[in-house]
Amino acid sequence: MNALRTLVVEDDAIIGGLLAETLEGLGHTVCAVESNVANAAAAASHWRPDLMIVDVGLGEATGIAAVKEILRSRFVPHVFVTGEAVRGMPLGPDTVFIQKPFRVSDLEQAIQRALATASACDRFAEQSEKAGVVI
Repeated sequence: MNALRTLVVEDDAIIGGLLAETLEGLGHTVCAVESNVANAAAAASHWRPDLMIVDVGLGEATGIAAVKEILRSRFVPHVFVTGEAVRGMPLGPDTVFIQKPFRVSDLEQAIQRALATASACDRFAEQSEKAGVVI
C-alpha cells in the first residue's frame, strides 16, 4: 500500500496521538489531528487528505457529521472508529468502521476496505460518465 496523507479526527488527544503514531508506523503521513467538525472540515480543505480516520463520537457532534461536511466538497475514503455500539447509527452499507480497542492489523484491513470501496465508487462514476448517465 502506498503512503497516504491521512487526517485523524478524534476528540481524545491521547487516542488521536496514538492513532497518528500507528498510522505513521504503517508508513502513512498524518497531515492533521483534529478534535471537532469545524477544524476537521478546515483541515480536509487545506490538506486534501487521501484518507480519514474518524471517531464516531466527537463530544459536541459526531464524526458522521464531520464526514458528511467534508464529503460535500469531495470524496475522501474514511474509516470510522468507535467505542460505542454502531447499531442504530445512520451508516450506509459500504461504511467501514472498527470497534475500539482494535489491533493494528484491524486498522490496516479497515483502511484497505475503505480504499477498495472508494476505488469501486470511482469506477462506477467513470462508467456512468462514459455512458452519459448523470449521478
